[in-house]
Amino acid sequence: MEMRRKDREVKDIGQIFDILCRCDTVSLGMNGGAAPYVIPMTFGCRMENGQIVVYLHAAQSGRKWDILNKDPRVCVEGHLYYKTVMENGRVTAKYESVIGTGVVEPITEKEGKVDAFKCMLDHYAESGFPAESCKGLPDSAVFKVVLTEVSGKHNL
Repeated sequence: MEMRRKDREVKDIGQIFDILCRCDTVSLGMNGGAAPYVIPMTFGCRMENGQIVVYLHAAQSGRKWDILNKDPRVCVEGHLYYKTVMENGRVTAKYESVIGTGVVEPITEKEGKVDAFKCMLDHYAESGFPAESCKGLPDSAVFKVVLTEVSGKHNL
């Protein structure tokens, strides 16, 4: 889909990644059947082969998994709101945002889960925590989403 406000579009993947890295949480949108289902999540992200990869974790069961087991396609959204201002007689928000789509890929092996946990801990400046010895690791569902389509937008 083409962006209506081309003057606000962020095209550079590095800049889009930078915006996402500064977000505290992302919203994960799923195809919930009768209605979309969106939940806020903590996350980690990195660039791999020129694409943004988002790592997430959750309990191993529940509504999210019921939905994802039927349709693993998702939308990931992150945003930064700065302030509302008056410009040219109009009220507008100053913000940066990222929206991407991809498919949930479960990570089941311990080494992959530890690596994903480390990525998430790094995102929150908690890289000193020993992820490999976390007692909750075996009970956590860990997954990644490679953003196959991604866009950025800002009004600064």
